Amino acid sequence: MRYNIGMSFFSQKSIWIIFFATAIFAYIFVITLSQMTVAQIDELQIMSEFSEYSLRAPSIRIKPQPIKVKGLYLTAYSAGSSKKIDEIINFLDRTELNSIVIDIKDYSGYVLYDSNLKFVNDNKLKDVRIKNLRALIAKLKTHNIYTIARISTFQDPILAETKPEWAIKSKSNPEQLWRDKNNLAWVNAARPEIWSYTVSVAQEASKAGFDEINLDYIRFPTDGNMKDILYELNGRKRYEVMGDFFKYFSEAMKDELVYISADLFGLTTEKGGEDDMMIGQRLSDAVKYFDYVCPMVYPSHYPSGYLDFSNPADHPYEVVFNAMRAGQKQAVGQRGKLRAWVQAFNMGAIYDGDKIRAQIDAVDKSGADGWILWNARNVYSGEGIEINS
Repeated sequence: MRYNIGMSFFSQKSIWIIFFATAIFAYIFVITLSQMTVAQIDELQIMSEFSEYSLRAPSIRIKPQPIKVKGLYLTAYSAGSSKKIDEIINFLDRTELNSIVIDIKDYSGYVLYDSNLKFVNDNKLKDVRIKNLRALIAKLKTHNIYTIARISTFQDPILAETKPEWAIKSKSNPEQLWRDKNNLAWVNAARPEIWSYTVSVAQEASKAGFDEINLDYIRFPTDGNMKDILYELNGRKRYEVMGDFFKYFSEAMKDELVYISADLFGLTTEKGGEDDMMIGQRLSDAVKYFDYVCPMVYPSHYPSGYLDFSNPADHPYEVVFNAMRAGQKQAVGQRGKLRAWVQAFNMGAIYDGDKIRAQIDAVDKSGADGWILWNARNVYSGEGIEINS
């Protein structure tokens, strides 16, 4: 009898212990959750959202149909912000815009997503600002947004510091790295190791789901003590080095399910022959190897006296039309179509809706295949952009 009473007492005691333990655990969980920072909660929401889109990503990819790009540029900071990316998506959903260019490797040289490349990780070359790149792309795809990955190529100070043997050197002191006016080191565009590295980043971006890979800073430096640059080109001219790189990159990317594009200075559209502006860029080379060539025809960057204008920035239509029409002549019969970077920032003049639209109209009139708005701060008012009906 005492045995049965003891077992009953023990069972009741166990139930009460479990009850109190559960209550304490629940209390601790609620207190902990309430003390989480807003940033932590936001991060959890972002990751949950991205996981959802990851599950929706198609298992089999095909190369997208080409489109006339009407886009804008985003830094990795903007693209990695849930709030900012939602604002931009809403903006695109409401307007004629259909594309986004996203930095995945910027002027700092850092790779800006969680790369799995051994070289990147071994040499600490990444600064993760986009936490889940595949999920971000999948999310953009649900809104039918064409995605372009932008890679800064030969302006790569972090790699130059990490691998000084691959960097441009000072002519006056070949043991020292040459630096531009901002004290940034550059890698030597003639080094095959840099070419291979660029391809590896581009291929990883392709496999992540981007529609297009865009190369910027595909040139030699333009500022600083130019006379002190030690060019080590293995007997080639600068434009020959760049042309060889264009060919190498194009061949390396031919089996990837992406288009490839190249950014060039605006004045390249009006240069010919061997004139590479001393930086290796010739439009005639780029249109042979890229699907799209994107001159940066910002009116504020044209010199006083261009087309007899004292301030070309005040005449966006005339400047952009003249530049793109000249470029179109060099692109006839070539692989590459021209697409313009247009000015969406105040420099030389206030770039309101009329000036932005004037550039777009000039691009269209020239026969070029699309345009992309550039604003380094990623501030886009929507002025000058058509609203969907």
